[in-house]
Amino acid sequence: MRVLSVTHGPTVGGGVFDETVQRDGHELARWVVPLGDDPPDPERHDAIMVFGGGMHPDQDGSHPWLAHEVAFLRRALDAGVPLLGVCLGAQLIARAAGAWVGPAPAPEVGWLELELTEAGRADPVLSALPARVEAFQWHSYTFALPAGAVELAASPAARQAYRLERDGLAWGIQFHAEVTRTMIEAWAAEDPHELPLPVDELLAATDERIGRWNELGRALCRAFLATAADR
Repeated sequence: MRVLSVTHGPTVGGGVFDETVQRDGHELARWVVPLGDDPPDPERHDAIMVFGGGMHPDQDGSHPWLAHEVAFLRRALDAGVPLLGVCLGAQLIARAAGAWVGPAPAPEVGWLELELTEAGRADPVLSALPARVEAFQWHSYTFALPAGAVELAASPAARQAYRLERDGLAWGIQFHAEVTRTMIEAWAAEDPHELPLPVDELLAATDERIGRWNELGRALCRAFLATAADR
């Protein structure tokens, strides 16, 4: 399969998702949107993964490239190319589909529990996760469900996942299933003021959980790729 990884900075890459794509023998291309390169043709790819970033999905004034990325995602949705968005990526896909995006009632940063909905437990992608799982989170924004979407997971603070069915399929997950220990360490160094606990405590909790979390992330990525291949 030809898979496109859409990223927004040097420390917010595709993590174990990119690793899984390459390990499983697929062709991986990357578009680092803030560098200003022209967007690729979405129809030249069999699946597209869109990852996180330190910016918010409505900050077009500070990051003019966001509007170009949203237009790219609309083209992908209209063309039926399977999409998977993570955190900012999930918010941008929701925005491209016409849904509201904005500040969450409270930020979620760290290892926090989420629960799959009944639809999530039956979903071909989200069912790769346990019905309840401690997931790594780092966000202060959320999104409304796009028209025609179904909620797949939630936490007490925010919507956590959805599936949008149009000509193709798109998934958005608010949590970071792609994240590696190295990425978490970099984010904590960049934005320690956003942490609700000391950095050393976050990293200690990460060391306890990251091995299993990366296994689940790889399983979720493979489930997305398998579903995209079936389309």
